Amino acid sequence: MEDLVELKIHDMSTTLYPADAYALVLEEVDGERKLPIIIGHLEAQAIKVMMVKYHPPRPLTHDLFPKITSRLGVMLMRVLIYKAKDGVFYSYLCFEKDGEEFKIDSRTSDAVALALRYQCPIYTTEEIMEREHLHDLGEGKFSVPITSVSLQMLEEALQSAIEKEEYEQASQLRDEIRKRKEEQNLE
Repeated sequence: MEDLVELKIHDMSTTLYPADAYALVLEEVDGERKLPIIIGHLEAQAIKVMMVKYHPPRPLTHDLFPKITSRLGVMLMRVLIYKAKDGVFYSYLCFEKDGEEFKIDSRTSDAVALALRYQCPIYTTEEIMEREHLHDLGEGKFSVPITSVSLQMLEEALQSAIEKEEYEQASQLRDEIRKRKEEQNLE
């Protein structure tokens, strides 16, 4: 089995683009690398409720899931972020029932919200962590790996780099855009 890295929630904040999104930052348990994941506002709410230990007067959708699976004798054992491509993270919910393990594909934001409710660990692979983690530039600034942003964001960044005459960065962005478009045509 691949080397797995256990993660915990480090922080969550709003993003500038898209406007209704949040940046969920996961941090490795026994290290300093941080993994940024862009999530929607509803999933952010489901996560934040658990982070601040707020109990809403009526259960949220994510709160219902543990109650249903418990009644069915199913337990969420762990979450595994198994793939990252073009700024999208893919996760499995790894369940156990009667000694048998099975997994179900899930959006990472939902998987994290459920992991908090089940109090189970969150993992990713060493490869994903190494490739996608935030790079500390010092003075409280970080850079996000080029592979972890969407094609639209890359195109906007390319236009900005050209306007600012940052040609080395523009060539890297151009190459990544070409690579992704070629991959899309092959699929």
